Amino acid sequence: MGRWSREVAPRFLDWLGAKDGLRWLDVGCGTGALSAAIFANCNPASLIGVEPSEGFIEVARRRVNDPRADFRVGDAQALPVQDDDRDMVVSALVLNFVPDRAKALSEMRRVARSGGVVAFYVWDYSGGGMEFMRAFWTAAIAANPKAGDLAENKRFPFCTPDGLKRMVQDAGLDEVDVVPIEVPTVFRDFEDYWRPFTLGAG
Repeated sequence: MGRWSREVAPRFLDWLGAKDGLRWLDVGCGTGALSAAIFANCNPASLIGVEPSEGFIEVARRRVNDPRADFRVGDAQALPVQDDDRDMVVSALVLNFVPDRAKALSEMRRVARSGGVVAFYVWDYSGGGMEFMRAFWTAAIAANPKAGDLAENKRFPFCTPDGLKRMVQDAGLDEVDVVPIEVPTVFRDFEDYWRPFTLGAG
């Protein structure tokens, strides 16, 4: 997924259209892909990245070597950030893996200043937009119908425009926009497509 997530981040930031000099929070920053894009495209005053994995935090610190960046080990459900502290609170491909999404969104709202922005993106598992994943699960279910219970559209049924909007509104956020961000997934050959499935990530 890494090659596609790096392509989604700048498109997401273009859609946000944030001005320079803002205070950002990257929730579930992982190895720093979105954080790096923020520095490359948005000229932030500061950025805090929060991530539960110490190993990922170490990679993010090496990737984003900027004095305005502060990477912290922490949980999206209990963010180590003060109330009303950030102009932009963002999250990339994380919320569907957080056990209590409502709590995470409530925390994101808590740390955003009045008039600030809370924004995130997730893969379109349920809406059928992830064509290369759909091809995998179509083949897997044809070989073993029980495999369908493991598919992402079953595990993350809320990843639809209506489901996401409802989830965000339930967390007390208003002026909600849900828009698709599309990235072409082009493979050199079958091996290029298949190898990531064998790596056991996650």
